[in-house]
Amino acid sequence: MDIKINNRLIGPTHPTYFIADIAANHDGSLERARMLIRLAKEAGADAAKFQHFQAPKIVSEYGFTHMNAQVSHQATWKKSVTQVYAEASLPQDWTPILKEECDRVGIDFFTSPYDYDSIEHVDPYVPAYKVGSGEIDWIEALEHMASKGKPILIATGASTIGEVQKAVHAILRLNRQLCVMQCNTNYTASPENYDHINLNVLKTYAVMFPDVVLGLSDHTHGNATVLGAVALGARVIERHFTDDNNREGPDHKFALNPEAWAHMVAETRLLERALGSADKFITENERDTSVVQRRCLRAARDIKAGEVFTREMIDVLRPATPGAIKPDQIENVIGTRALVDMPLGKELRWTDLGM
Repeated sequence: MDIKINNRLIGPTHPTYFIADIAANHDGSLERARMLIRLAKEAGADAAKFQHFQAPKIVSEYGFTHMNAQVSHQATWKKSVTQVYAEASLPQDWTPILKEECDRVGIDFFTSPYDYDSIEHVDPYVPAYKVGSGEIDWIEALEHMASKGKPILIATGASTIGEVQKAVHAILRLNRQLCVMQCNTNYTASPENYDHINLNVLKTYAVMFPDVVLGLSDHTHGNATVLGAVALGARVIERHFTDDNNREGPDHKFALNPEAWAHMVAETRLLERALGSADKFITENERDTSVVQRRCLRAARDIKAGEVFTREMIDVLRPATPGAIKPDQIENVIGTRALVDMPLGKELRWTDLGM
Protein backbone atom coordinates (compact mmCIF):
# COMPACT_ATOMS: atom_id res chain seq x y z
CA MET A 1 0.00 0.00 0.00
CA ASP A 2 1.22 3.51 -0.85
CA ILE A 3 0.82 6.70 1.12
CA LYS A 4 0.54 10.12 -0.49
CA ILE A 5 2.32 13.21 0.81
CA ASN A 6 1.30 16.27 -1.16
CA ASN A 7 1.54 15.01 -4.74
CA ARG A 8 4.16 12.36 -4.00
CA LEU A 9 3.30 8.66 -3.81
CA ILE A 10 5.50 6.74 -1.38
CA GLY A 11 5.67 2.97 -1.31
CA PRO A 12 7.48 -0.14 -2.51
CA THR A 13 7.40 0.78 -6.21
CA HIS A 14 8.35 4.43 -5.77
CA PRO A 15 11.68 6.20 -5.10
CA THR A 16 12.84 6.57 -1.50
CA TYR A 17 11.52 9.67 0.27
CA PHE A 18 14.18 11.56 2.28
CA ILE A 19 13.32 13.66 5.32
CA ALA A 20 15.98 16.09 6.55
CA ASP A 21 15.33 16.53 10.25
CA ILE A 22 16.57 20.04 11.00
CA ALA A 23 15.03 19.74 14.47
CA ALA A 24 16.93 21.99 16.90
CA ASN A 25 19.80 22.73 14.52
CA HIS A 26 18.32 26.15 13.81
CA ASP A 27 20.08 27.13 17.08
CA GLY A 28 17.38 29.68 17.85
CA SER A 29 17.77 31.57 14.58
CA LEU A 30 14.94 31.84 12.07
CA GLU A 31 17.38 32.77 9.33
CA ARG A 32 19.45 29.66 10.10
CA ALA A 33 16.30 27.57 9.88
CA ARG A 34 15.48 29.03 6.47
CA MET A 35 19.06 28.55 5.31
CA LEU A 36 19.01 24.90 6.36
CA ILE A 37 15.78 24.39 4.39
CA ARG A 38 17.52 25.66 1.27
CA LEU A 39 20.60 23.50 1.90
CA ALA A 40 18.44 20.42 2.49
CA LYS A 41 16.67 20.95 -0.82
CA GLU A 42 19.98 21.39 -2.66
CA ALA A 43 21.32 18.20 -1.05
CA GLY A 44 18.40 16.14 -2.36
CA ALA A 45 15.97 16.02 0.58
CA ASP A 46 12.27 15.66 -0.18
CA ALA A 47 11.13 17.16 3.13
CA ALA A 48 12.55 19.51 5.75
CA LYS A 49 11.37 18.59 9.23
CA PHE A 50 11.27 20.54 12.47
CA GLN A 51 9.97 19.78 15.95
CA HIS A 52 7.19 21.69 17.65
CA PHE A 53 7.16 21.48 21.42
CA GLN A 54 7.01 23.64 24.52
CA ALA A 55 9.51 22.62 27.18
CA PRO A 56 6.99 22.43 30.06
CA LYS A 57 4.78 20.13 27.96
CA ILE A 58 7.50 17.67 26.96
CA VAL A 59 9.84 17.42 29.96
CA SER A 60 9.34 17.52 33.70
CA GLU A 61 11.68 19.86 35.55
CA TYR A 62 11.09 17.88 38.71
CA GLY A 63 11.64 14.55 36.97
CA PHE A 64 14.99 15.43 35.43
CA THR A 65 16.37 17.33 38.43
CA HIS A 66 15.60 14.35 40.66
CA MET A 67 17.45 11.87 38.46
CA ASN A 68 20.91 10.95 39.75
CA ALA A 69 22.55 12.41 36.68
CA GLN A 70 21.96 13.23 33.03
CA VAL A 71 22.38 10.03 31.03
CA SER A 72 22.81 8.81 27.46
CA HIS A 73 23.49 11.63 24.97
CA GLN A 74 22.24 14.14 27.57
CA ALA A 75 25.30 13.38 29.71
CA THR A 76 27.37 15.71 27.49
CA TRP A 77 24.94 18.61 27.79
CA LYS A 78 26.37 21.53 29.75
CA LYS A 79 22.92 22.90 30.51
CA SER A 80 19.98 21.33 32.28
CA VAL A 81 17.61 19.19 30.21
CA THR A 82 14.80 21.69 30.69
CA GLN A 83 16.98 24.60 29.57
CA VAL A 84 18.17 22.73 26.46
CA TYR A 85 14.59 21.94 25.48
CA ALA A 86 13.49 25.51 26.14
CA GLU A 87 16.25 26.91 23.93
CA ALA A 88 15.60 24.31 21.21
CA SER A 89 11.87 24.98 21.01
CA LEU A 90 10.54 26.50 17.82
CA PRO A 91 8.41 29.65 18.21
CA GLN A 92 4.96 29.16 16.74
CA ASP A 93 5.17 32.40 14.77
CA TRP A 94 8.01 30.80 12.74
CA THR A 95 5.70 28.08 11.41
CA PRO A 96 4.07 29.96 8.50
CA ILE A 97 7.44 31.47 7.57
CA LEU A 98 9.15 28.07 7.45
CA LYS A 99 6.25 26.60 5.48
CA GLU A 100 6.47 29.49 3.02
CA GLU A 101 10.22 28.94 2.62
CA CYS A 102 9.69 25.24 1.94
CA ASP A 103 7.04 26.03 -0.64
CA ARG A 104 9.33 28.59 -2.28
CA VAL A 105 12.20 26.14 -2.80
CA GLY A 106 9.98 23.13 -3.54
CA ILE A 107 10.40 20.89 -0.50
CA ASP A 108 7.74 19.45 1.82
CA PHE A 109 7.35 21.06 5.24
CA PHE A 110 7.23 18.58 8.11
CA THR A 111 7.26 18.71 11.85
CA SER A 112 6.83 16.48 14.87
CA PRO A 113 4.34 18.01 17.30
CA TYR A 114 4.83 16.94 20.92
CA ASP A 115 1.68 18.24 22.62
CA TYR A 116 -1.97 18.83 21.80
CA ASP A 117 -1.57 22.56 21.32
CA SER A 118 1.28 21.93 18.85
CA ILE A 119 -0.77 19.32 16.97
CA GLU A 120 -3.57 21.83 16.45
CA HIS A 121 -1.15 24.64 15.59
CA VAL A 122 0.75 22.75 12.87
CA ASP A 123 -2.23 20.99 11.29
CA PRO A 124 -2.94 23.70 8.67
CA TYR A 125 0.70 23.64 7.56
CA VAL A 126 1.75 19.97 7.34
CA PRO A 127 0.86 17.31 4.72
CA ALA A 128 1.60 14.52 7.21
CA TYR A 129 2.51 13.93 10.84
CA LYS A 130 5.86 12.55 11.95
CA VAL A 131 5.73 10.94 15.39
CA GLY A 132 8.95 10.62 17.38
CA SER A 133 9.93 7.36 19.06
CA GLY A 134 9.29 8.74 22.53
CA GLU A 135 5.56 8.98 21.83
CA ILE A 136 5.12 5.28 20.97
CA ASP A 137 2.89 4.49 23.97
CA TRP A 138 1.03 7.82 24.21
CA ILE A 139 -1.90 6.24 22.40
CA GLU A 140 -4.34 9.10 22.89
CA ALA A 141 -1.96 11.52 21.15
CA LEU A 142 -1.37 9.03 18.33
CA GLU A 143 -5.10 8.64 17.87
CA HIS A 144 -5.57 12.41 17.88
CA MET A 145 -3.06 12.85 15.06
CA ALA A 146 -4.45 9.87 13.16
CA SER A 147 -7.93 11.39 13.32
CA LYS A 148 -6.73 14.34 11.25
CA GLY A 149 -6.79 12.10 8.16
CA LYS A 150 -3.23 12.82 7.09
CA PRO A 151 -0.44 10.23 6.66
CA ILE A 152 1.31 9.25 9.88
CA LEU A 153 5.01 8.37 10.03
CA ILE A 154 6.01 6.85 13.34
CA ALA A 155 9.50 6.03 14.56
CA THR A 156 9.82 2.98 16.80
CA GLY A 157 13.10 3.42 18.66
CA ALA A 158 13.50 2.18 22.25
CA SER A 159 10.33 0.14 22.13
CA THR A 160 9.22 -3.48 22.21
CA ILE A 161 7.37 -5.26 19.43
CA GLY A 162 4.28 -5.33 21.64
CA GLU A 163 4.39 -1.55 22.06
CA VAL A 164 4.85 -1.08 18.32
CA GLN A 165 1.96 -3.42 17.58
CA LYS A 166 -0.35 -1.56 19.97
CA ALA A 167 0.57 1.81 18.45
CA VAL A 168 0.23 0.61 14.86
CA HIS A 169 -3.17 -0.96 15.46
CA ALA A 170 -4.41 2.15 17.25
CA ILE A 171 -3.44 4.31 14.27
CA LEU A 172 -4.73 1.89 11.63
CA ARG A 173 -8.16 1.79 13.26
CA LEU A 174 -8.50 5.46 12.34
CA ASN A 175 -6.10 5.98 9.46
CA ARG A 176 -4.72 3.52 6.88
CA GLN A 177 -1.97 5.89 5.69
CA LEU A 178 0.90 4.77 7.89
CA CYS A 179 4.67 4.48 7.65
CA VAL A 180 6.40 2.46 10.39
CA MET A 181 10.07 3.33 10.82
CA GLN A 182 12.72 1.18 12.47
CA CYS A 183 14.87 3.37 14.70
CA ASN A 184 17.60 3.28 17.33
CA THR A 185 17.46 6.24 19.71
CA ASN A 186 21.06 6.37 20.83
CA TYR A 187 22.19 9.82 19.69
CA THR A 188 25.86 9.59 20.72
CA ALA A 189 27.15 9.01 17.15
CA SER A 190 29.30 6.17 18.52
CA PRO A 191 30.52 3.60 15.94
CA GLU A 192 29.26 0.92 18.34
CA ASN A 193 25.71 1.98 17.53
CA TYR A 194 25.84 -0.04 14.32
CA ASP A 195 25.60 -3.16 16.48
CA HIS A 196 22.16 -2.03 17.65
CA ILE A 197 20.45 -0.78 14.48
CA ASN A 198 18.74 -4.15 13.78
CA LEU A 199 17.64 -3.46 10.24
CA ASN A 200 16.22 -6.97 10.09
CA VAL A 201 13.32 -5.70 12.21
CA LEU A 202 12.04 -4.31 8.92
CA LYS A 203 11.44 -7.92 7.83
CA THR A 204 9.33 -8.44 10.94
CA TYR A 205 7.35 -5.26 10.27
CA ALA A 206 6.75 -6.35 6.66
CA VAL A 207 5.20 -9.61 7.89
CA MET A 208 3.25 -8.15 10.81
CA PHE A 209 2.04 -5.01 9.06
CA PRO A 210 1.80 -5.86 5.34
CA ASP A 211 -0.29 -2.80 4.50
CA VAL A 212 2.06 -0.12 5.85
CA VAL A 213 5.01 1.63 4.25
CA LEU A 214 8.37 0.84 5.85
CA GLY A 215 10.96 3.42 6.84
CA LEU A 216 14.13 4.11 8.81
CA SER A 217 14.83 6.94 11.23
CA ASP A 218 18.59 6.82 11.64
CA HIS A 219 21.24 8.57 13.71
CA THR A 220 24.47 7.09 12.34
CA HIS A 221 26.85 8.81 9.94
CA GLY A 222 27.60 6.26 7.23
CA ASN A 223 25.40 5.05 4.41
CA ALA A 224 25.36 1.35 5.35
CA THR A 225 22.17 1.62 7.42
CA VAL A 226 20.27 3.58 4.77
CA LEU A 227 21.30 1.34 1.89
CA GLY A 228 20.52 -1.77 3.91
CA ALA A 229 17.11 -0.44 4.89
CA VAL A 230 16.19 0.44 1.32
CA ALA A 231 17.31 -3.01 0.18
CA LEU A 232 14.99 -4.48 2.83
CA GLY A 233 12.04 -2.44 1.60
CA ALA A 234 12.18 0.89 3.44
CA ARG A 235 10.97 3.80 1.31
CA VAL A 236 11.16 6.63 3.85
CA ILE A 237 14.50 7.69 5.32
CA GLU A 238 14.82 10.29 8.06
CA ARG A 239 18.13 11.69 9.25
CA HIS A 240 19.15 14.82 11.10
CA PHE A 241 20.56 17.61 8.97
CA THR A 242 23.03 20.40 9.73
CA ASP A 243 25.44 22.63 7.91
CA ASP A 244 28.26 22.08 10.42
CA ASN A 245 28.79 19.10 12.73
CA ASN A 246 31.11 21.17 14.95
CA ARG A 247 28.44 23.62 16.08
CA GLU A 248 27.28 23.54 19.68
CA GLY A 249 23.84 22.07 20.19
CA PRO A 250 22.06 18.80 21.01
CA ASP A 251 21.60 17.55 17.44
CA HIS A 252 24.63 18.68 15.43
CA LYS A 253 27.05 15.85 16.22
CA PHE A 254 24.97 12.99 14.82
CA ALA A 255 23.49 14.96 11.91
CA LEU A 256 24.60 14.81 8.27
CA ASN A 257 26.07 17.85 6.58
CA PRO A 258 25.01 18.78 3.02
CA GLU A 259 27.88 16.94 1.34
CA ALA A 260 27.23 13.73 3.28
CA TRP A 261 23.50 14.04 2.67
CA ALA A 262 23.92 14.47 -1.09
CA HIS A 263 26.23 11.44 -1.17
CA MET A 264 23.65 9.37 0.71
CA VAL A 265 20.91 10.30 -1.74
CA ALA A 266 23.12 9.60 -4.76
CA GLU A 267 24.13 6.18 -3.40
CA THR A 268 20.50 5.34 -2.68
CA ARG A 269 19.41 6.29 -6.19
CA LEU A 270 22.10 3.95 -7.55
CA LEU A 271 20.87 1.20 -5.23
CA GLU A 272 17.29 1.70 -6.39
CA ARG A 273 18.42 1.28 -9.98
CA ALA A 274 20.41 -1.80 -9.03
CA LEU A 275 17.52 -3.42 -7.13
CA GLY A 276 15.50 -3.44 -10.34
CA SER A 277 13.02 -6.23 -11.04
CA ALA A 278 12.22 -9.35 -9.04
CA ASP A 279 11.82 -11.23 -12.33
CA LYS A 280 14.87 -13.18 -13.52
CA PHE A 281 15.57 -12.79 -17.23
CA ILE A 282 18.40 -12.01 -19.66
CA THR A 283 18.62 -8.23 -19.56
CA GLU A 284 19.15 -6.05 -22.59
CA ASN A 285 22.73 -5.16 -21.66
CA GLU A 286 23.81 -8.81 -21.29
CA ARG A 287 22.37 -10.23 -24.49
CA ASP A 288 25.78 -10.17 -26.18
CA THR A 289 27.48 -11.90 -23.27
CA SER A 290 24.73 -14.52 -23.23
CA VAL A 291 26.14 -15.50 -26.62
CA VAL A 292 29.89 -15.26 -26.03
CA GLN A 293 29.91 -16.74 -22.50
CA ARG A 294 27.32 -19.47 -23.01
CA ARG A 295 27.84 -22.73 -24.90
CA CYS A 296 26.03 -24.66 -27.58
CA LEU A 297 26.38 -28.10 -29.17
CA ARG A 298 29.01 -28.39 -31.92
CA ALA A 299 30.44 -31.08 -34.15
CA ALA A 300 33.40 -32.73 -32.40
CA ARG A 301 34.74 -33.85 -35.82
CA ASP A 302 33.79 -33.71 -39.46
CA ILE A 303 30.40 -35.38 -39.77
CA LYS A 304 28.89 -36.81 -42.95
CA ALA A 305 25.20 -36.64 -43.81
CA GLY A 306 23.48 -39.81 -42.60
CA GLU A 307 25.71 -40.43 -39.57
CA VAL A 308 23.92 -41.15 -36.31
CA PHE A 309 25.08 -38.95 -33.41
CA THR A 310 26.82 -40.48 -30.44
CA ARG A 311 28.01 -38.50 -27.40
CA GLU A 312 31.60 -38.57 -28.70
CA MET A 313 30.53 -36.68 -31.84
CA ILE A 314 29.30 -33.68 -29.79
CA ASP A 315 31.34 -30.85 -28.25
CA VAL A 316 29.90 -28.28 -25.85
CA LEU A 317 31.69 -25.03 -26.63
CA ARG A 318 31.34 -21.26 -26.70
CA PRO A 319 29.86 -19.20 -28.30
CA ALA A 320 26.17 -20.03 -28.04
CA THR A 321 25.40 -19.15 -31.65
CA PRO A 322 21.78 -17.95 -31.90
CA GLY A 323 19.55 -20.79 -33.11
CA ALA A 324 22.01 -23.51 -32.06
CA ILE A 325 20.99 -26.37 -29.80
CA LYS A 326 21.59 -25.67 -26.07
CA PRO A 327 23.72 -28.00 -23.89
CA ASP A 328 20.71 -29.20 -21.88
CA GLN A 329 19.45 -30.97 -25.04
CA ILE A 330 22.41 -33.37 -25.47
CA GLU A 331 20.36 -36.44 -24.60
CA ASN A 332 17.77 -35.52 -27.22
CA VAL A 333 20.45 -35.13 -29.93
CA ILE A 334 22.05 -38.53 -29.32
CA GLY A 335 20.51 -41.02 -31.75
CA THR A 336 19.46 -38.43 -34.31
CA ARG A 337 20.88 -38.45 -37.85
CA ALA A 338 22.82 -35.69 -39.61
CA LEU A 339 20.88 -34.42 -42.62
CA VAL A 340 23.85 -32.46 -44.01
CA ASP A 341 27.64 -32.59 -43.88
CA MET A 342 29.03 -30.71 -40.87
CA PRO A 343 32.63 -29.58 -40.51
CA LEU A 344 34.48 -29.75 -37.18
CA GLY A 345 33.20 -27.01 -34.85
CA LYS A 346 29.95 -26.36 -36.70
CA GLU A 347 27.01 -25.59 -34.40
CA LEU A 348 24.22 -28.14 -34.34
CA ARG A 349 20.73 -27.00 -35.30
CA TRP A 350 17.49 -28.93 -35.11
CA THR A 351 16.86 -28.15 -38.79
CA ASP A 352 20.01 -30.14 -39.66
CA LEU A 353 18.98 -33.25 -37.68
CA GLY A 354 16.49 -35.99 -38.35
CA MET A 355 15.43 -39.41 -37.05
